This record gives sequence, C-alpha cells and structure tokens, in this order.
Amino acid sequence: MSHPLIFELDKPAVRCGYMPHTEFPPDVPEPPKELLRKDLNLPQVAEPEVVRHFVNLSVLNHHVDRGFYPLGSCTMKYNPKVNEAIAALPGFAGLHPHQPESTIQGALKLIWTLERWLCEITGLAAVTFQPAAGAHGELTGMFLTRAYHLARGDKRTKVLIPDSAHGTNPASIVMAGFQTVPIPSDSRGRIDLAALKKALSPDVAALMVTNPNTLGLFEDQIGEVAEAVHKVGGLLYMDGANMNALVGLARPGDMGFDIVHLNLHKTFSTPHGGGGPGSGPVAVSEGVAPFLPVPRVKRNPLVNSSIRQFVNSSIHKSVGTLELPNFSWDYDYPQSIGRVHGFNGNFAMMVRAAAYIRSIGSDGLPNVARTAILNANYILARLKDAYKLPYDSRCMHEVVFSADNQGAKGVKAVDIAKRLLDFGFHAPTINFPLIVHQALMIEPTETETLETLKAFVEAMLQIDREARETPDALFDAPKTTPVARLDEAAAARQLDICYKG
Repeated sequence: MSHPLIFELDKPAVRCGYMPHTEFPPDVPEPPKELLRKDLNLPQVAEPEVVRHFVNLSVLNHHVDRGFYPLGSCTMKYNPKVNEAIAALPGFAGLHPHQPESTIQGALKLIWTLERWLCEITGLAAVTFQPAAGAHGELTGMFLTRAYHLARGDKRTKVLIPDSAHGTNPASIVMAGFQTVPIPSDSRGRIDLAALKKALSPDVAALMVTNPNTLGLFEDQIGEVAEAVHKVGGLLYMDGANMNALVGLARPGDMGFDIVHLNLHKTFSTPHGGGGPGSGPVAVSEGVAPFLPVPRVKRNPLVNSSIRQFVNSSIHKSVGTLELPNFSWDYDYPQSIGRVHGFNGNFAMMVRAAAYIRSIGSDGLPNVARTAILNANYILARLKDAYKLPYDSRCMHEVVFSADNQGAKGVKAVDIAKRLLDFGFHAPTINFPLIVHQALMIEPTETETLETLKAFVEAMLQIDREARETPDALFDAPKTTPVARLDEAAAARQLDICYKG
C-alpha cells in the first residue's frame, strides 16, 4: 500500500483552525526581524487526515510491541509497560542532576540500591552507571584496564579477543590504546585453550570474552581461562551482552571475571533501539573499583541507625517529611579515570531496570535465564534438521544456524531473512558471527510465548521448502512489505528523505 507524503495531502483551502493575532506584552521585547519566519510553506491538511496519516505511518515499522523480533545478539525482548509508567512518575522524570543532594535523596537511594543488586547478580564489588551504552561500557572497561596496570607501573599493550567477539570489542580495545590479538575458536565453538595459553605473555593487559559467546555457547572452560590470564597478571573482561542467559543462575565474579559491562536494555528490559538513551553500566572487582568514574553514590550513616531514626523522627514531628540526607555524591577517588559521561549516566534507564528487577524478584530472575535458554533450544531442536547447525551442541540464549543447506539452489542467508518479513516476523541477524558461513543468528528471548515460537518455526520450515522447490520465490522477497528489497549499501550512502515538491 502506498502512503503519500504529508505535503502531497496539501489542500490550500483546508484550515484546521485560526490562532488569534496577539501582540507581544509591553515588557517583552519583540524578537529580531531577521529571526522571524516569513514563509513556513506548511501543508494545509485537516486534523483528522493529519492524525490518520501519522497513525498509518507508525504501523509500517516493525517493533517488539508489534511482533516477534528474533535479532540474535541484540536481545530484542519486550519491555513491561509498568517500567515506563514508573520512570515517568514526576518524582523521577522531574528531577535535574544539578539539584542539591538533599532534594534528590530518593534518586540517590535508587542508584545506590541498584548498584547493590547488580553487585549481587554479577558477584562483583562495585558498579558505575555512567556509560551510555554497551559499547561505551566496553570502552570504559578498557580505560579501567589501562588505569589498573599503569597504577602498577605496568605499560601493557595487548588485549586478547576470541574470533567470535562482538564487532564493537576490537574498536573499544583500539580506542583505549591497546593492540588486539585474536584467539581462534576450537572445534566446539569455544575458546581454543591451547592457542590462548600460547598468546599469553606479560604484555597482555586483558582477555575480553563474551560469555555465553556469540555462538550462543557457554565457555565451559572459563575457570581454566581465568586462571591462565591471571597467572600473567592480566585482567579478565566479560562482555555482558548475553547476561540474560546467566542472570540468577551464574555470576561472572565467581567465574573469575574482573570487569563486566551490562546492557540494561538487554538483560533488565529497558528500551532498545531508536538511538537511545541507553545504559551500559560496568561492574568491577575490588581491585579495579578505585579506578571507577566519579562521582559515585555513597551512603552516609549517622553514627548508627538508631540515632538516625531518632533524628529523622524528631525532624518529621517538627517540620514534616524532611529527613537528613542519607546519600551523597562521592568524588574522593584519586585514582579514578574521571568522567565518561555527563552527570551520572541516563537516570531513567536505571529507574526502569530497578523496577524490572524489583518486580521479578530474586526468585524470578533465574526463571528469566531458564526461559531464554529453553526457548532458544526449542528453536534449535525444531530447525536443526532443515538448517545446518555448525556447532551441534545445546545452546544458551541464542542459536546460530548456517544457510549452507539452502545454498544448493543459490539461496543465501539474506534471501531467507527477507522472505521471513512476509510472514510478519523481523529477520534474524545474518552473516554474524563471521566464523559461521552464511550465519543465521536467532535469539527468541524469554518474553515470547510457545505459540509465537511455533509460528516462527513453521515460517522457517516453509522457507526451507521454498529454497529447495521454488527458490525464485525468495530472490525477490519481501513481497508484502511497504517497500521491496532495497539496495542497502546505496541507501546507507545516499540517504534521500527530502520532499522535492
């Protein structure tokens, strides 16, 4: 269905309403004439048509509220609307970071409490919320790694990464001033332990590992990996993008990790996509904590809790609900790497994550991971006879297939992904990780129902039949979407969204 531009709906005779002409108040100077708009050239469209036009446009885009979004590695799961309502409460949304500490005690308490929860979940000692996204958290982690070694007079230059690493990992390493050294995967899709030990030296600052890795597999030798890295004085860094497969079941700190970045939008259900705002907090061990960005939130007890309770109750009786400040910003960390973000990160994301964790509870968090793992293994079991499974092993939160089985008739991963759009599903991640030829990376997350997964599986099986019997049906897919298959490379370089009327 074709949708005209709003300018094409222009009817000069149409008027929605008239604003009365008003003069500027005597005490308000008029703006300079050169700043006044002379001809806005806005389309004249009746209000009902304006509303319908933009409502119709809004449903053309696929999003997680509209349908299944199995974008592997990105963890595009549903965000409970109660989190949005809580983050929009005036007591949170109306705050400003420049307010005096005495007026933001609730916000500081929330940050402090969320830090305690994430420390418990990760098994680490302290957390910074400043990073604005996962990749920003990676960069912060590398800055922390550099500061940790320099404080010991140790100028290390190399960071090791598996060949299945997230694409942002090498960029973060290089931006922090290190050299990347790739480590191959073994035949099981895990880190090649022999190759790792061969690459370790006193010049290695850290090993950056995604666990579970981007093949959806748990690094089951992580204890031995940690021991080897620590033996040469290096730090073990975990890309926590896939933490929703571990939350409540296993803690990175217990595995030997020193630094972990978390994606609140992936694991703790804050909004994902649209350019932000995001949140990529970093959790660290006791030895790395002194280098965290400042300020950090600290709790300031009065001598003891009984005295605080007495003082606050006395104040309450005399002046209402005012209480003595219990939390404050703490800048007293002389080894800190400084700020990596304005203020203390994106506060509304912290509110959403705190609401999610509070609503799930400590008993419910393990079920998040169990359900994510169960859903992914259901898809693995249903599709492995049709789609090649490069690493035939139970997966964690996501499964990576190859389109090689469908390649006999010239069908590629991109053709399967485009055809899937005709069934009302978003395409999975394709051609990543790079170590899998024609990769199809599928992550169902824990928020999808069995009925949705069954419908997705049936669509994938039908596409497999088409690839073998009528492959031409895939080469010009999608057929039912607002636009047909685009030249994505050209669109990325020659973006044209201007109306030339």
